[in-house]
Amino acid sequence: MESWDVVVVGGGPAGAAAALAARRHGASVLVLDRSDFPRDKVCGDGIAPEALDVLAALGVDVDAVTAGYPAVPRLRLTSPSGRTVERAMHRPAVVVPRAVLDGRVLAAALDAGAQFRRHTVRRVTTGPAGVDVDGVLTAGVLIGADGAESVVRRALGIGPNRPDRLAIAIRGYAPAGDPGVQVITTTDQRWPAYAWSFPIGDGRANVGYGELVSGGATRAGLLEGLHRLLPGTAPEQLRAHRLPLSTGRPRQPDGRVLLAGDAVSLINPMTGEGIFYAVLSGALAGAAAAHGADAGRVFRTALQRRLGRHLQHTAAASRLSSRPWLMDAAFGAAAADQRVFDDVVALGLADGRLTARTLGSAVASLSRRAPRPRC
Repeated sequence: MESWDVVVVGGGPAGAAAALAARRHGASVLVLDRSDFPRDKVCGDGIAPEALDVLAALGVDVDAVTAGYPAVPRLRLTSPSGRTVERAMHRPAVVVPRAVLDGRVLAAALDAGAQFRRHTVRRVTTGPAGVDVDGVLTAGVLIGADGAESVVRRALGIGPNRPDRLAIAIRGYAPAGDPGVQVITTTDQRWPAYAWSFPIGDGRANVGYGELVSGGATRAGLLEGLHRLLPGTAPEQLRAHRLPLSTGRPRQPDGRVLLAGDAVSLINPMTGEGIFYAVLSGALAGAAAAHGADAGRVFRTALQRRLGRHLQHTAAASRLSSRPWLMDAAFGAAAADQRVFDDVVALGLADGRLTARTLGSAVASLSRRAPRPRC
C-alpha cells in the first residue's frame, strides 16, 4: 500500500494551498480529486487581494495566477431600500474564473513537488499510525479540502450545516456592464439575499443570486431573484451550489484528519466569500500536518488565533444585517466615509472586524434618516 506524509482530498484553492504549505515543510504530498484540471467550480470568481497575499507567502507567482484578468478597482453596494454607495476599494480585487484560477494554483503546487491523481475518495479510516484512504493509500495526515459535500467531513462523523446556516446560490455568465466595477445588490425579499455582477475583463461578468436554504429556496426563486435585482440579465452556464456558512462551522477534532475551506464551513455569512478563507485555512492545515498525530489540535489553535475574532465579528454582523434598516444605515455610513467603506469591505471579503467607527457611523446615519416629530 502506498504511503504519503500528507494526502490532500480536493485540488481547489484550499487543497492546493495545503499542498504548497506541506511541501514547504518537506512533506511528500499527494493531491486527490475526482476531476481533472482545469475544471469549472460554481463560484462568484471574485478574489480579494488578501487571498493573493496568502498565496504569495506560499511562494506562488500571483501575477501568473491572475494573468489576463485585470484588477477591478471599484465596488458598488446597494442596500435593501435602494441606497447605493460606490467607491474605490483600498486594494482592488480580481475576478478570475475558477476554471482558470484553480488550475493555475494547483499547477503551482505541482511545481513545488506535490503529486496529483484523479481519484474519487469513498472511505477514510483513521488509525494510530495514519489514515487509510479506500484501502489503497495511507497518509500520515489527511486534509479534507473537498468542498461543501465533503466526504472527509462525513467520515469524521460531522453532519452538514443546518438550513439557517446554509445558503444556496445560482451563477452564470452574461455581458458585463461597467468593466471596472463589482456590483452587489441586496434585497429585503426573502432576506437576507443579494445578487452580484463581477466583471471578468473579457466583456463578460460572473452574475448570480443567493439566499438562505431555510427561506425555502428553489431554482425558480433563485432565478426570479437574479432577474429582479439584475434586470435585463441573460446569463449562460447557470449552475447552483450550496454555501456552508461559518456561523455553522464545526469544531476541528484532534488527530490526523484536518478540514479546510468549504469542508469546514468557512464561508462568510454576509457575502458568501470563501476563497480567502480557503487558501488561508489550507495553508494553516498544510503547516499543521507536520505535527502528525497532534495536527488536529495544532491546526485548530492556529485557525482560532488567525480567524477567531474575525469570525465572531462576522457572526455578529450577520445577526445585525437581518434587519434591513440597519443595512441601509451601514451603507449610508460607507457612502459618507471612505474609512467605513474600507472597514465593511474588509469584514466581508477578508479578515476585517466590526469596528467602533463603522458601528458609530451607522448609528449616526440612522439618526439622520429618522423622521423628525412634527410640531
